Amino acid sequence: MGTPVNIIVGSHVWIEDPEVSWIDGQVLKINGKDAEIETTDGKKVVAKLSKIYPKDMEAPPGGVDDMTKLSYLHEPGVLQNLKARYELNEIYTYTGNILIAINPFQRLPHIYGAHMMQQYKGAPFGELSPHVFAVADVAYRAMIIEGKSNSILVSGESGAGKTETTKMLMQYLAFLGGRAGTEGRTVEQQVLESNPVLEAFGNAKTVRNNNSSRFGKFVEIQFDKSGRISGAAIRTYLLERSRVCQINDPERNYHCFYLLCAAPQEEVEKYKLGNPRSFHYLNQSKCYELADISDAREYLATRRAMDIVGISQKDQEAIFRVVAAILHIGNIDFTKGKDVDSSVPKDDKSKFHLKTTAELLMCDADALEDALCKRVMITPEEVIKRSLDPQSALVSRDGLAKTIYSRLFDWLVDKINNSIGQDPKSKSLIGVLDIYGFESFKANSFEQFCINFTNEKLQQHFNQHVFKMEQEEYTKEQINWSYIEFVDNQDVLDLIEKKPGGIIALLDEACMFPKSTHETFANKLYQTFKNHKRFIKPKLSRTDFTIAHYAGEVLYQSDQFLDKNKDYVVPEHQDLLSASKCPFVSGLFPPLPEETSKSSKFSSIGSRFKLQLQQLMETLNSTEPHYIRCVKPNNLLKPAIFENNNIMQQLRCGGVLEAIRISCAGYPTRRAFFEFINRFGLLAPEVMEANCDEKTGCQKILENMGLKGYQIGKTKVFLRAGQMAELDARRSQVLSNAAKVIQRRVRTHQARKHYLALRKQTIYVQSRWRGRLAYKLYNHLRREAAAVKIQKNVRRYEARKAYKELHVSTLTLQTALRAIAARKEFRFKKKTKAAIIIQARWRCHKAAIYYKRLKKGTVITQCRWRGRIARRELRKLKMAARETGALQEAKDKLEKRVEELTWRLQLEKGLKTNLEESKAQEIAKLQNSLQEMQSKFEETNALLIKERENTKKVVEEAPPVIQETKVIVEDTQKIDTLTAEVESLKTSLESEKQRADDFERKYNEAQDCSEERGTKLEDTEKKARQLQESLTRLEEKITNLESENQVLRQQAVSMAPNKFLSGRSRSIIQRTESGHIVAESKTPLSTQEMHSTSMHRREPSDGLDDKPQKSLNEKQQENQELLIRCIAQHLGFAGNRPIAACIIYKCLLHWRSFEVERTSVFDRIIQTIGHAIETQDNNDVLAYWLSNASTLLLLLQRTLKASGAAGMAPQRRRSSSATLFGRMTQSFRGTPTGVNLSLINGATSRGVDTLRQVEAKYPALLFKQQLTAYVEKIYGMIRDNLKKEISPLLGLCIQAPRTSRASLVKGSSRSVANTEAQRALIAHWQGIVKSLGNFLNTLKANHVPPFLVRKVFTQIFSFINVQLFNSLLLRRECCSFSNGEYVKAGLAELEHWCYKATDEYAGSAWDELKHIRQAIGFLVIHQKPKKTLDEISHDLCPSVCTGP
Repeated sequence: MGTPVNIIVGSHVWIEDPEVSWIDGQVLKINGKDAEIETTDGKKVVAKLSKIYPKDMEAPPGGVDDMTKLSYLHEPGVLQNLKARYELNEIYTYTGNILIAINPFQRLPHIYGAHMMQQYKGAPFGELSPHVFAVADVAYRAMIIEGKSNSILVSGESGAGKTETTKMLMQYLAFLGGRAGTEGRTVEQQVLESNPVLEAFGNAKTVRNNNSSRFGKFVEIQFDKSGRISGAAIRTYLLERSRVCQINDPERNYHCFYLLCAAPQEEVEKYKLGNPRSFHYLNQSKCYELADISDAREYLATRRAMDIVGISQKDQEAIFRVVAAILHIGNIDFTKGKDVDSSVPKDDKSKFHLKTTAELLMCDADALEDALCKRVMITPEEVIKRSLDPQSALVSRDGLAKTIYSRLFDWLVDKINNSIGQDPKSKSLIGVLDIYGFESFKANSFEQFCINFTNEKLQQHFNQHVFKMEQEEYTKEQINWSYIEFVDNQDVLDLIEKKPGGIIALLDEACMFPKSTHETFANKLYQTFKNHKRFIKPKLSRTDFTIAHYAGEVLYQSDQFLDKNKDYVVPEHQDLLSASKCPFVSGLFPPLPEETSKSSKFSSIGSRFKLQLQQLMETLNSTEPHYIRCVKPNNLLKPAIFENNNIMQQLRCGGVLEAIRISCAGYPTRRAFFEFINRFGLLAPEVMEANCDEKTGCQKILENMGLKGYQIGKTKVFLRAGQMAELDARRSQVLSNAAKVIQRRVRTHQARKHYLALRKQTIYVQSRWRGRLAYKLYNHLRREAAAVKIQKNVRRYEARKAYKELHVSTLTLQTALRAIAARKEFRFKKKTKAAIIIQARWRCHKAAIYYKRLKKGTVITQCRWRGRIARRELRKLKMAARETGALQEAKDKLEKRVEELTWRLQLEKGLKTNLEESKAQEIAKLQNSLQEMQSKFEETNALLIKERENTKKVVEEAPPVIQETKVIVEDTQKIDTLTAEVESLKTSLESEKQRADDFERKYNEAQDCSEERGTKLEDTEKKARQLQESLTRLEEKITNLESENQVLRQQAVSMAPNKFLSGRSRSIIQRTESGHIVAESKTPLSTQEMHSTSMHRREPSDGLDDKPQKSLNEKQQENQELLIRCIAQHLGFAGNRPIAACIIYKCLLHWRSFEVERTSVFDRIIQTIGHAIETQDNNDVLAYWLSNASTLLLLLQRTLKASGAAGMAPQRRRSSSATLFGRMTQSFRGTPTGVNLSLINGATSRGVDTLRQVEAKYPALLFKQQLTAYVEKIYGMIRDNLKKEISPLLGLCIQAPRTSRASLVKGSSRSVANTEAQRALIAHWQGIVKSLGNFLNTLKANHVPPFLVRKVFTQIFSFINVQLFNSLLLRRECCSFSNGEYVKAGLAELEHWCYKATDEYAGSAWDELKHIRQAIGFLVIHQKPKKTLDEISHDLCPSVCTGP
């Protein structure tokens, strides 16, 4: 470090201070080996001269960039230099080739960015200010020039800025070796973007750092021959798994847990997460958020980084699902179960988190519970399942969480490496090591042990390359050198990793014994290392131990060393997660090979970590190392605070001070003989000319330069600090002199050349000048000629311009005048056209008036002519009316006939009543007699049976014949007596039977008579109905006659000729005038007479000629054409009534088309309906025509009756009722619900019951049959369209999706539609319900009769029942509990739809699903083995079980 020399009174010195490590002051006096010093804070301190260091008063106030340049290179000088530069935000400082980086805890954008990278690109090391870019550039240039791999070791304690420094290194390497203009993600982008992903899952907040890396990372960046990045690989070491389950206040768990809790709301609900305070793994510490950092934004940034490194959206979802599952695992608590040493979930909250964990991991919840609460022990004899107590279950729970997270982190690293890709052809690489620094906390466990072991290894590597390699190089070259003492930590490494007696070996040995505990392990350590100087046993603890590391002593607690060292997965956990339905989760736990599962070889974290560390050291030893020591200026993690003690400790731990001393005390510059001669041979030209060896040549060069203190080895020249610069200065001077000579010669040559060129140019300029004068003279003459020409052209231009202006003005004036004339002409034409239109209108009006007057006169003339004819007929009638008794006589005859018919009707009714009474009395008598006969017959049979029994008893009680002869005789007499009685009874029975037969015969005769009388009664009733109909017709005729009589009387009184025309003649005249079939008659007399005449008498009309009949047919054709065009359009509905059907019916009824023998209107109507539905797939159009056709069919059924076919009607009804629409037409006899036909008769108070019946001819009956067929066809088309629409959805509804089946099975029994995921599962069912709803709305909008709607949905539900039931039977994989729950949820949707549709439209459609409902009910029932066959066939599935 330097020796305290030349310290006198008044000297400025540094002395140690417990608060600020070193403080400056001035020496007041010296007393032997002690000195009295006055410090800058005014205190007087006495210190020893050996501990006092001089202060450089001429040092720059801003410090030096390389501390090897310091005049006094010691601890206070280094500390003061770093502090001065830190206060100026100069955070980087060199110590030889080592870069010291002090964390500023703030953003310094001015020292980073592309402009700074461009400055350091290719710059010699040390030429620019110290920077991390300079170290990266040196490593990159060395790799490119020498072709050897390099490595950059970034070390420092937690919070010193290692991770950020690593990012800067990779950014600069990407800047140097990145590809410009490439498409997609480049390797460097993926390497840089992998940092946010690894930080999210591997970093956490600790006491010393808000973003502390809890794992080691070694990034290998591979380069091709051209120096471009061609691949990369990331290696990680010892992730701190215990942090997943246990954290201390105020630390935090890994960032990814908090990022997921701050995700968008839909993802939080998807994973059933909430506030971090509600999770056990997060609420052990009260720190949930970081200052100035938004977890929500960091979550989105992490997702973007995942996209860049090539992690798909599906894998991202699976990753965060696993993270959420780990949080839910932590909330599963256990309590004692029913059995001894057993455990079960504590409460409903624990069960909820258990179920949620199973859903997220896509495994069975019961299996998960067994894996946490039970263990399987395999013995040669049997397999034993052992329960765990609650405490062991908690340990198992935490072990599962740590294993899942560790596997997830390893998967992320492998995924990033696979996504980035490695270049197998790469020959060189640059490795960047970012690994945890030395750690010493209040409680240090297995993780701190491994971390400090790593730092011991790296410190040894640093020692070897900075200290040992330096001394070995001097020894190898056989130069004079005194060895430097330094602290070697090989004994600590032997203590930890030596086999077989190291701590790791003993730990592995303890882990292999089941009965080993941390106490036995600690005792083993005490016994083994009791004499080791690096191992210390605490006095107040039996399980702790202390190791004296290179950076200080650390006390370790061995409580969890054994558990954390075990590197195996619990078989139950392995089997559970290997069987997960999620490919991602099962991929984290691949099945173990058989040889691995059978092998008993033990694996541990410590051994695996030691092997990884050994591989890392081999990699580092094969590369050229570069060191960056990161320093944390304070423990508050705040800017502008410089803690001297903390920084000095870090500099000592990093070996920086030792490196400074050895660099300055030794030979920092060394060159091979060949390189030295090539570089500095020009300093001694005689050496280059002489044929001497290289070593001698080097010796002569150095002697010529007069240098002292250098050393010449076997192959290299070793120079002191500054001597290389002196040689370079001499070399530069020689080169400068040579350059001057060359410059002088070159300048002479250039001056001669310049003179000759100047002379040549002078001659050329003179010739050019003379030519210039001649050119000026010529140009003057030319300009005069040009001026004349310009004047001519200008005058011509002005004249042309004046002409154009005059021309334009003339054209403008002409245009205006012509426009005025055109407007006048237009106005004249417009007025003329208006006058013509007015004249045309006026002439039209006059013609119309003339026509109306002519028509009126014609009508008057016709009326007068007809009146004249009517007066002639009136005279005839008056002459007939003069016979006063004629009309009265006819009336009396009619009245007598009515009275006679009335009397006959009453007589028939009385006969019918008497006949029924007599028939009832006779039947009652016959029944009474029959009952009496039956009672007597039964009594007789009872007596006979009783006698037979008595006889048998007597025979059985009779004594044997052997006893006495007398007794035998008496018994024989009794038998004879009984035999006689039996014969008499038989005779009486025969008589009774005969009497019963007689009574039965009489009863049959009475029954036959009753049937004959019933037949007669029916005939009588028929006759009575006929008489009643005749009476009704007669009454109508009488009413008509009375009305006609009254009208004739009124006409006779008023003497109006035109009022006495007959109804038939009046109708004919009106049809001739108006062109309609039926005039708008306003008297009931003419309408009734017309109807009765056409229906019954069909008398020929008088006074009609052929010409009016021809015009009538033409008018009918026009009306039919109008009707067809009308109904071909969509007329809609009026008050829930189809307008088209009502118009067709009223027109046909008005035209009496039902009563004619031949007509074409029915065929045209049928063709119109057929064309409308021929190629229609639109349910709206089909429903419209179904509504019209069914309504028209109802009207025809209520109106038409077959003429002359009364006996055929019952037979036709029976044949038609066999079909669907035969039954429908029968139901038309009464108005169905929802069919409103008040529009038919033009009044709302009169419905179908008031329609009069018409005797239909054959065309009308055929039209009704065709209409029935079309109703069936339209009905079938609508039904088939709905079946086609729902058939694809039915195929998807029988089996639940596999990716979401587990969540449905666990959640459907409690709440089917609670979450978005469950609603998505029944989307197919909702599609069917939506189709049914749309179909029902279409039918309602077109007012289809409800009974047709009910029939359609009944058949559709029957189709659904058949399809689902057949699919369930034919597909074995569908017969599962999950599919049962899924189909049950869909059936619930259908049931809800039926409830909303009401019975008016749904009807019994729900009952059609009874087969599939019972089958699904059987699938989802619990404890099926406990159900008997009778219970299944009679109670659960009565409709499905049709067999015996």
